[in-house]
Amino acid sequence: DVITDTVAMVKATKDPEFDIDRVPLDDPRVFALLGRGDTMGVFQLESPPMRALLRSMAPTSFDDVGALIALYRPGPMSANMHYDYADRKNGRKPVEFFHPDARELLTDTYGLMIYQESVMRVAQKFAGYSLAEADSLRKAMGKKSREVMAKERSNFEAGCEKQSYGRALGEQLFDVIAKFADYAFNKSHSYGYGLITYQTAYLKAHHPVEYLACLLTSVKSNLDKAAVYLSDARAAAVKVLTPDINRSMMDFAAVPASQAPVDVALPFGCPGCITFGLSAIRNVGEGLVELVLKERDANGPFENFYDFVERAPEQVLNKRTIESLIKAGAFDSLGHPRKGLLMVYETIIDATVARRRERDQGVMSLFGDVGGDDSVFSEKREIPALQFDKAEQLKFEKEMLGLYVSDHPLMGIEGALRRRVDASIAEAVEREDNSFFTVGGIISALNRKYTRKGDLMATFMLEDLQGAVEVAVFPKTFQKYGHQLADDVIVTVKGRLRSEEHTSELQSHH
Repeated sequence: DVITDTVAMVKATKDPEFDIDRVPLDDPRVFALLGRGDTMGVFQLESPPMRALLRSMAPTSFDDVGALIALYRPGPMSANMHYDYADRKNGRKPVEFFHPDARELLTDTYGLMIYQESVMRVAQKFAGYSLAEADSLRKAMGKKSREVMAKERSNFEAGCEKQSYGRALGEQLFDVIAKFADYAFNKSHSYGYGLITYQTAYLKAHHPVEYLACLLTSVKSNLDKAAVYLSDARAAAVKVLTPDINRSMMDFAAVPASQAPVDVALPFGCPGCITFGLSAIRNVGEGLVELVLKERDANGPFENFYDFVERAPEQVLNKRTIESLIKAGAFDSLGHPRKGLLMVYETIIDATVARRRERDQGVMSLFGDVGGDDSVFSEKREIPALQFDKAEQLKFEKEMLGLYVSDHPLMGIEGALRRRVDASIAEAVEREDNSFFTVGGIISALNRKYTRKGDLMATFMLEDLQGAVEVAVFPKTFQKYGHQLADDVIVTVKGRLRSEEHTSELQSHH
């Protein structure tokens, strides 16, 4: 879906002829992106250990991408094959073959049997198997039946003897094959997945604004993931704009730098900006957004809040939806401060809706009769010029969007925070050792709970500008520091990392 959506966006905004199935598979920008481990949002390559492996491997060909997919699985990883491949590829370890005749079969994988197809080729070459027999061996490996494997072993060893390689090599080789039975992956499967991986990396390398917009749309109902992609966009100098009633679409949309709105200052080197999707705001459903967009397309942008209330279909004007739009900043570009608008929006809606209903029923107001316009009259008097302070505004923004978009509570204090921590959260999550370290950030999703023994503990998300990690505060630590915990508080946490395959949790010490 993300590939399809991005391609449609690239065709609409940049290149009508663009075809993702015809991009070159040796693109230097793609391999540079992979080698940096800049793969948040790239299919199959997001986890911190995978990004560490990418930096170690520095892929230079599509074959390396296929190998990555096959190697990053529990079997090969438990035998350290993933790093053996990276080390052999980059000359840190010698490339070894179990027999000189295996060189022609296993050169492309640096002497390692990482695919089921490699095992089949070895069986053909060394034991004289036909393709059908080699395929039977592959199936037997997959089933892991002792009986079937014992039968295959005697066939294999006899075959090696017949091919003049000798029974001893046959025995040694079958031991290796039996071990690889737990690991070997299907090469055609790896290359199929690898192609999707490569295409997503190509889109991120060449069309980052469009790709990140479609990626954000794909996770608009999963705010934790959206926060990660938002910080990835910031790292790529792509600016994500708060929702705007006049320029936002249903979903996240890409705006190239050359077409950026005049009121938006883009950072140096920024390839463009992304407008926040209106349907991603809390309490604003897709049906209501559709109605707003229909009116906007038919009669042009809204001039001010009064014009919006005058023109928007009545079901859009429910208090919950409008409050959410205001808190999210959707009316900022119309010149209305969020705090002032929140104080009076209900009165404006009530008065306007009542007047609209009267008008629809053919009742004219006194002012209407003499050609006056009471909306202009009240606009000048009714919206107070009151702003929220930065912390309050960001708190509401986070509540409505699930993310800090226009700014971040940590911006401006990065230097002070850096002096108090050992690493950013993103760097810390990639640590291999189990030692204690200190990270810092802002608390969100705080959850106090009782253990089975009845002791109080807590979990929360700790988020800095580059990433986020879940933190567990166990009872002993909670007794000492629990009173300091609250959402939106900036803290440093000392702890050690407990990683499971797809998640990392920081077990805090203090």
